[in-house]
Amino acid sequence: MTEKLLENFLQQVKPDQAIWALCEPSSEDWVVLDSIHFEETDVMPVWSSQEKAQAHCVEEWQSYQAAKITVSQWLEFWVEDLSQDNIVIGVDWADDSDCLELGLDEFSQQLAGIETL
Repeated sequence: MTEKLLENFLQQVKPDQAIWALCEPSSEDWVVLDSIHFEETDVMPVWSSQEKAQAHCVEEWQSYQAAKITVSQWLEFWVEDLSQDNIVIGVDWADDSDCLELGLDEFSQQLAGIETL
């Protein structure tokens, strides 16, 4: 099941070479939540499309916007910053369902596998 979720995510990301996360424009804060799978660990939710990400900009996240992160930006800048904070990644995160959470290294390796230069 989790392999299929990841495979679908990567297939959707590959054409545009971008993932989406939620950012608050004025403060430049990014959405990070408590992990549902790992104790004392934060998870950064990412989505395979702007539409999926934007759908979560409600209630406590209504001031946030879907923000594009290219695969190359992720690999060049984000991995190092997030690894310092011991962040895991929530793939196509959804409110009410059990979400796929991957370690940063595993997620980034999978993303690197679809990068086109």
